[in-house]
Amino acid sequence: MKLLKSVFLMVFSFLFLFNCSSIKIDRINSNEIVDLSGDWNDVDSQVTSSTMIEECLNGAWRDEFVSKFSRKPCIVVGTVKNKSEEHINTQTITKDMEKALINSGKVKFIASKSERNEVRAERKDLNEFSSEKTKKLMKNETGADLILQGQINTIFDSFKKETIKYYQVELELIDLESNEKLWIGQKKIKKLVKKSKYKI
Repeated sequence: MKLLKSVFLMVFSFLFLFNCSSIKIDRINSNEIVDLSGDWNDVDSQVTSSTMIEECLNGAWRDEFVSKFSRKPCIVVGTVKNKSEEHINTQTITKDMEKALINSGKVKFIASKSERNEVRAERKDLNEFSSEKTKKLMKNETGADLILQGQINTIFDSFKKETIKYYQVELELIDLESNEKLWIGQKKIKKLVKKSKYKI
């Protein structure tokens, strides 16, 4: 009888612990703002990219370019370096910037270096095996006029249960021929993260 009770208690304990450690997942709107840890997140990336690209495209440099060359400028997005204390996937930022640039209709957008390399390899393969009518020229690419690149910096300040997280994103638009900087932009994000006094 004692053995049966022990087995029953063990099974009950196991089921109780299993239920307590189960995971619940709720699907939420992708546009909903959720900030769980206070770290850099998808909302920060989207807001920063859209704000800075809008500011960039409304700069005086664009009107000067169109007036001089009578066409839209061709831009390529370069590297956004993560110089922060956090792990930040900067590809989400560059992709958000690419999206904002393309959807603006104010510039022509050139594929990134890695994308161009893949396309060139595909074009080479096509030219080897495709018909004469469907082959694509190897040296008929559109060259970029300008490159957009930048970095993310952070300053963290903590005291007891509170932390200030300060992010500064810096972007620069550079002429690929002259190395002239045509535009410099900054976006600052500041978060106050409070930790609970109680641990669960």
